Amino acid sequence: MRKLVGAMMLVSAITVFSYKNSNGQAERNKVKEITAAERAMWKEKLTKTQYHIMVEKGTEYAFRNEYYDNHDKGVYVSAATGDVLFSSADKYDSGTGWPSFVKPVSMDKIAIVEDNSLGITRLEVVEKSTGLHLGHVFDDGPEDRGGKRYCLNSGALKFIRK
Repeated sequence: MRKLVGAMMLVSAITVFSYKNSNGQAERNKVKEITAAERAMWKEKLTKTQYHIMVEKGTEYAFRNEYYDNHDKGVYVSAATGDVLFSSADKYDSGTGWPSFVKPVSMDKIAIVEDNSLGITRLEVVEKSTGLHLGHVFDDGPEDRGGKRYCLNSGALKFIRK
């Protein structure tokens, strides 16, 4: 029994969450593991805050981050790669103190993985090409816009005004 529980914990730690796409079809996203060499590279390329959020899977303070109250038109790109991830057209004020979106620009750029780090199961949003942490997704977003809330860290993003 003990071996079975241990094996189940290992599987859940590395299992990528099966997520329904906009067509309602289940998808199984592949997530890149961050190697020690990549950690060293990201430590050189990213700011201390970006590294803490994206590599160490940290977070920033609510209401004290750069983009939670940004209402300008534009796109939000990865602070690491510059890939376009979210649009201001899909951003809304969730009242949580972090930038929140109803959907990504493309599900091809992100992956959703199970996160059990706080003793509860949450759905983590990572950049698919790098495996870097962006935030979490919840089912408490605006019902009329799909019901999702992609709650992201400003430190994982850069805003490009249009």
